[in-house]
Amino acid sequence: MSTIDALLADAAQLPVADRLELIDALWDTLPDEALPPLSEEWMAEIQRRSAELAAGTAKTIPWEVVQSEALARLHRSPPSE
Repeated sequence: MSTIDALLADAAQLPVADRLELIDALWDTLPDEALPPLSEEWMAEIQRRSAELAAGTAKTIPWEVVQSEALARLHRSPPSE
């Protein structure tokens, strides 16, 4: 069994919330040039949303609300500051 296979087997045993945290942490270690390019569809969506924000027509949700709802779904408390 390769090192990657062993790591994957160990990671698969973690609770879902921990696996998501691990994915996020690993993603953050990738250099920008290693990331795949965005598709034309994603670029169009980014431009559309940016235009809505600039025009003041976008419905925004404060980070605190988004964080609280996401953590509630994961049954976790927000980090203390």
